[in-house]
Amino acid sequence: MIGLIVVLAAILAYGLFTYFYQKKILKRLTQEQFIEGYRKAQLIDVREPKEFEGGHILGARNIPTTQLKMRLQEVRPDRPVYIYCQNSMRSGRAAQMLYRKGYRDLYTLNGGFKKWTGKIKYKKQ
Repeated sequence: MIGLIVVLAAILAYGLFTYFYQKKILKRLTQEQFIEGYRKAQLIDVREPKEFEGGHILGARNIPTTQLKMRLQEVRPDRPVYIYCQNSMRSGRAAQMLYRKGYRDLYTLNGGFKKWTGKIKYKKQ
């Protein structure tokens, strides 16, 4: 019983740490704020390719979180990075990875792509 409580406390502590750490390193933007800045930044969709092909924000590049470490050279550290995923979970993990590699100007779309009402581009079949 005590072991279960310790495990649950550890999970809760990790979740809280991750939440506050991401809040510190990653600026969450409304759609309007996101639109204002993403054209002057690097816009990266960190969802998987099939999700990206099903619709993405116009001008976004697809660098899935699962490939980010191998493709870091594609992301410039001297320019703002606007990241989004389906609902903000993966963009938080991607931001942590980028932050550890020295990237500091990190932004995400609050609510992710599922809350996006702006222009969408679809991959031609």
